[in-house]
Amino acid sequence: MAALPPDLPNRLGREEIEASLNRALERWDGASPVWVFGYGSLIWKPELAFDRRLAARVHGYHRRLCLWSRVNRGTPECPGLVAGLDRGGSCAGVVYRVPAHEVRRQFEQLWEREMFMGSYAPRWLHCRGADGTAVSALAFVVRRGASNYAGKLSEAEILDVFRRGSCGRFGTSLDYLVNTVRSLHEHGLRDPHFERLARHAGIAAGPGAGTRRRT
Repeated sequence: MAALPPDLPNRLGREEIEASLNRALERWDGASPVWVFGYGSLIWKPELAFDRRLAARVHGYHRRLCLWSRVNRGTPECPGLVAGLDRGGSCAGVVYRVPAHEVRRQFEQLWEREMFMGSYAPRWLHCRGADGTAVSALAFVVRRGASNYAGKLSEAEILDVFRRGSCGRFGTSLDYLVNTVRSLHEHGLRDPHFERLARHAGIAAGPGAGTRRRT
């Protein structure tokens, strides 16, 4: 993974990230596997050592492009957008089971990846797998008080971000959207809101259509 800018404003320090991880794992018994719920980039790029993966849904939260991204999908001058798990509704995603002996090492890397800006609050959420399996999984819920929280943007405002073409170290916000829609389809899942955004941005993203740009 590309290195973060050393002078990134509001970046959390190593001690703060470690403290957050320790708090999140307080209820872990140290001997059981831990599940992680992915709803955005964790679906197509989990970067986790896991021994089981399931399509799943959580209730009480929904996926929304509600976080300004000034490094990964944009710049400070031209920010992009990434998803957060915000309050209300439900969200389809993927849960990963991390073996107990891998938890500490894997989660240290996961926290460095997801928590460097303090945009999320780790929460244990009840998830229901597509096969009926019920698990409690750690998920990264958006912090509405975070400095990069964008709030509830309209679809027109989101499409304007796509049109600006803001690009960060991992590509554009539209790339992020397309990867999310494509990866959900690969797991037999859908997000009608994200699919509609893709269509309005000129991407054919319905079931069976893949994620092709219309010509």
